[in-house]
Amino acid sequence: MRHKSLIPLLVLAVPLAAHTATNEIPFEPCEKLLWVKANTQSGEVLNLLLDTGAAVSVLNTAAAERLALKPGRRVSVSGVQTSLTGYSLKPISLTAEGFLLPAPALAVDLQKFSSSCTQPVDGLLGADFFRSRIVQIDFEAHKLRILSSAPTLANAQTVPLQFRPCGMRVAITVNEGKSQWVRLDTGCASALQWVTSTVRARDCSRKTAIGLSELSIPQTETTVQIGSHEFQNVPTGIHEKPIFMGEAGLLGNDLLSRFSKITLDGKSRRLILEEAPRQ
Repeated sequence: MRHKSLIPLLVLAVPLAAHTATNEIPFEPCEKLLWVKANTQSGEVLNLLLDTGAAVSVLNTAAAERLALKPGRRVSVSGVQTSLTGYSLKPISLTAEGFLLPAPALAVDLQKFSSSCTQPVDGLLGADFFRSRIVQIDFEAHKLRILSSAPTLANAQTVPLQFRPCGMRVAITVNEGKSQWVRLDTGCASALQWVTSTVRARDCSRKTAIGLSELSIPQTETTVQIGSHEFQNVPTGIHEKPIFMGEAGLLGNDLLSRFSKITLDGKSRRLILEEAPRQ
């Protein structure tokens, strides 16, 4: 099976929209990715990928054309070993279960990634959804919850969560090494994409990752520690050069979903990991 690692988008964040009293949004897990159904004012339903690795929410150019949205100025978009041009859009209103989502301000060609999924990618629900909010991802109930306060449970652990203009990152250790910052990326289906010079690519197997471009990535297994939680034999993609500046890789859903719930506290800048990891 080909691993899908959606390319985080390096663009400026846009302001969050206000929301209604609704605070729970269902998502569909498929191919280790998380999908949200969004409604437009015209009544069309869009498939949005929940992607904390993307700085802002965007539409696929095909969806923008279908909605008769005119492209505006060009915007440069960068990803893993690739770059392309996006276009600014006049923001449109999108809702999920009555909750007003961040208005996508860009259109980007996601067709290559979309063609590798079992359903079309109409857009990305990016990191702007999480800024200044407390959002819980319940992997067991398949729910997103927008909380008024962060959970305080005996079986929960808190680790720092840094928000940057290009996304958000957390600190982990790999193979008992030093602590490293990696991008928290729910748009990455794999467990970990790691930038290292200690593992030789020639000693690894190879798998194909599909994003905005198709890459053959060396694969190995590592031991990963997040807070006090340790995971062994973690399938890991190996990279010799930084994917994004200031980050040692991507932490994806295949590892994040081993927790029953994670809460991204954008107000206090922390990540809350609930319950023992599911082995």
